[in-house]
Amino acid sequence: MKLLSYSHAGHAAWGAWIPADAQGYDIVDGTRATDGHYATLDAVIDACALDTVATALADSRPSVRASEIEWRLPLRPRKLLAVGGNYREHAQEIGMTAPAAPVFFSRFADSLVAPHAAIVRPRVSMQLDFEGELAVVIGNPGRHIAEADAARHIAGYTCFNDGSVRDFQKQSIEAGKNFHASGSLGPWIVTADDVDDPTRCELRTRVNGELMQQASTGELIHSVSALIAYASTFTPLAPGDVIATGTPAGIGARRTPPRWLRPGDVVEIDISGIGVLRNRVTDE
Repeated sequence: MKLLSYSHAGHAAWGAWIPADAQGYDIVDGTRATDGHYATLDAVIDACALDTVATALADSRPSVRASEIEWRLPLRPRKLLAVGGNYREHAQEIGMTAPAAPVFFSRFADSLVAPHAAIVRPRVSMQLDFEGELAVVIGNPGRHIAEADAARHIAGYTCFNDGSVRDFQKQSIEAGKNFHASGSLGPWIVTADDVDDPTRCELRTRVNGELMQQASTGELIHSVSALIAYASTFTPLAPGDVIATGTPAGIGARRTPPRWLRPGDVVEIDISGIGVLRNRVTDE
């Protein structure tokens, strides 16, 4: 099931995207389907109620057209933990030895914009770069989670653009990764039961239609389950936490000449079985 957050007719809402019916309606209103019990998708995830709402959504008719909504972030991550150098070829292109343990850093929620919203190139840098990634949404809380049990803690998956300001990143990873509105998440959360195998997703990043990155998630050095297990050793994982699994080779900074994002560029993160996260770039 594809769960999304949006605004329609001036009101914030959430729901499920389905194939359009004869009238072109393709979104089931989640609040209506659950008789007002859940006002937001964040509330559903916080309550560990995905199974409950899935039944209600499946039994309801769509009443909204996706063409008429304003997209919002599917959720506001409690914590967003991202991983560096988690594809071997990307680690090589940035001069990094394949790490024996995941290299985590964090992103702030306000560094992200919604699907179809504008990613902002900051006024203090010309070096805004793209990084397409598979992101995992935690559904069930846990600490010291065994790798074999990690799947039971996953609510679903989404696409992530870890927009990075490279000159600032050289000075500080946290700074380079957390410029306001420099990254994005979405377009929706695909629930874990609808993803057959997260190690067999094909990830592609395009800029203005040109293919920049391409890899299988099976090439991750540290798998989704390994990342969850490791992260849970140093922080309790809670519903609504997000783990971004890393980006493959092909980033703009390592091209000759470098391919920095410019105003008007359209960036697409396309992950098979998940969807396409699309954003245009604008200047601050």
